[in-house]
Amino acid sequence: MKIGVFDSGKGGTTILEAVKRVLPEEKYFYIADFENCPYGEKTKQELLEITSAIVSRLRKWGAKIIVVACNTATTNCIEDLRQKYPELKFVGVEPAIKLATKTDARRILVMATPGTIKSERTNALLEENQKIDQEIKLLACPGLAEAIEENDDVEMTLRNVLRGVGDFDCVVLGCTHYSLIKDKIQKFFPKASLVDGNEAVAKRVKQLVEK
Repeated sequence: MKIGVFDSGKGGTTILEAVKRVLPEEKYFYIADFENCPYGEKTKQELLEITSAIVSRLRKWGAKIIVVACNTATTNCIEDLRQKYPELKFVGVEPAIKLATKTDARRILVMATPGTIKSERTNALLEENQKIDQEIKLLACPGLAEAIEENDDVEMTLRNVLRGVGDFDCVVLGCTHYSLIKDKIQKFFPKASLVDGNEAVAKRVKQLVEK
């Protein structure tokens, strides 16, 4: 099975590695869209045009399953992509809010790009899963994915976006780039658990391949 994976840069490699761990024998194509990075501050229409072009390329290469390894692209575009390319199977990554709310955490922080935070899907996840006794804070982190991509003073950018944010029991890494700096984020929240959607994506891709 040929599987296509794409992101705005190297963040999606965390998803790729998770999928390859459960499906080591498949053939993979990975597109890192450095030209349009970052996705997090683009409009929905811009994102749809960008992601459609990438999906068309992966389809030409023979990919049957497309993994949208970007929270921003998934929350804004995946339903439109499914309608536009009905012959393909799509798996997206979205902020692991559902996973976080199933834990014992009472104060949950969701870190993501501005585009992910303001998307209808992210807010729907919040409404669908938040328990009465849970506090969930959505935190837009402008410039963080770009800093990680360019390895440009990531710690200073982190300090800026997390200044005054407070303590939390659980932190949702709502951008695949953030999983690359788990150790740095953990230092700001030493007692919190960090969660992302990587393993859930891998599990879903495996289910589709086995079908």
